[in-house]
Amino acid sequence: MKNEFIKSTLILVVGGAITKLMAMIIKIFLTRSIGDDGIGLYMLIMPTFNLFITLCTMSLPTSISKVIAEGKRGKNVILSLIPISLIYNFILMIILILLSPFIANNLLKNPDTFLGIMGIAFTLPFICLSSILKGYFYGKERMMPFVISNIVEQIIRLLLIVSVVSKLIVYGTKIAVLGVVLINILSELSSIIILIIFLPNKKIKLSDFKFDNTIFKDILNISLNATGSRFIGSISYFLEPIILTFILLRCGYDNSYITQEYGIIMGYVFPLLLIPSFFSMAISTSLLPVVSNSLARGKKEYTKRKLWQAIIISLGVGISFTIIFMLIPDILLKFIYNTNLGTNYVRVIAPFFLMHYIQGPLTAYMQGANMAKEAMMGTLWGMIIKNILLVILSTFIGIWGLIIASLINIFFVTIHHIYRVRELFNISKEDVKTL
Repeated sequence: MKNEFIKSTLILVVGGAITKLMAMIIKIFLTRSIGDDGIGLYMLIMPTFNLFITLCTMSLPTSISKVIAEGKRGKNVILSLIPISLIYNFILMIILILLSPFIANNLLKNPDTFLGIMGIAFTLPFICLSSILKGYFYGKERMMPFVISNIVEQIIRLLLIVSVVSKLIVYGTKIAVLGVVLINILSELSSIIILIIFLPNKKIKLSDFKFDNTIFKDILNISLNATGSRFIGSISYFLEPIILTFILLRCGYDNSYITQEYGIIMGYVFPLLLIPSFFSMAISTSLLPVVSNSLARGKKEYTKRKLWQAIIISLGVGISFTIIFMLIPDILLKFIYNTNLGTNYVRVIAPFFLMHYIQGPLTAYMQGANMAKEAMMGTLWGMIIKNILLVILSTFIGIWGLIIASLINIFFVTIHHIYRVRELFNISKEDVKTL
């Protein structure tokens, strides 16, 4: 089990590094293709995209991974879920298409976001199917298919941005942003094909795709709690540009200024600071099935050590990157995004983001230890505090209110998770010395 954890983590770290590098290259071409205005517009619709991704996937990778890691079932789990998941996603797709004008005109107060939001609807079934297949490989602790599918997905995305999106900009920014959204269909489709190739060599018949009530209930019990945390976070992210735009417009700020500054923070600053998160995400993905499997066998001490190792590695990587972010933010921003906008934001925010880097392993541990409900409550209170602070602070200090509210949210949720994990497993100084 220990060797599998190390092997899975190494595969995910190396694969995550390659994927992250490719994501940076994609960002370079994307920024040059659609410009600052396009990035600002794209960032305005991203909270809606994120919310509907949460709704369409329903934390299926986490719940499928946990059920399979506990040794209860195999491939029949995903085969029984695919039909009902696709039906659910087609319904969700229709709902989003109908809501697109209202979200663009009444909530975001920017008609140019309409096409991009409507385009999101057509990507949902593909994202859902991809997430179901990934959940199977997580549970089996077979990380290579996941890594290969991610790399292929990024290659397809890069090729489409270079060959298609760069040409769409002549038809206007909103058409180019729509193109950026729709290329997710082909990139996710490529990922699905790769994952299907790696499935066990057993002939799949149409009759295998049948609904299993027992499997559905097991998955749903895990999924609802796990989705709760993601859904709350997605709602908070969805409300963020709506609240910010409403408050700043009332305070006399120009709409173009709001779009540009929000685009800088969410399109340049936060993505840069999130680069080290591929380490913590890799560790978290490997940690979840290990925790589920170990606790099912009563090995609490082993899982405790794995948690501490995950935290220490994530923190060590985070500190190294933080030093670089604080020393040369202008060089990094210029190299990746071809801009110096956001340099001051990066220097101020970077040290506080260390708390974010350890949040992933803590959340994965809580989900594997059947504490998804506690994780959800921490996320819920963090969202409430963040949105209250966003309203108050943005009224007095403008766009900086968004930054301070976001950082306080990160601190609150991380500290909450640390407290809950320590309370249940009584993590002591002696445990740390055994690492």
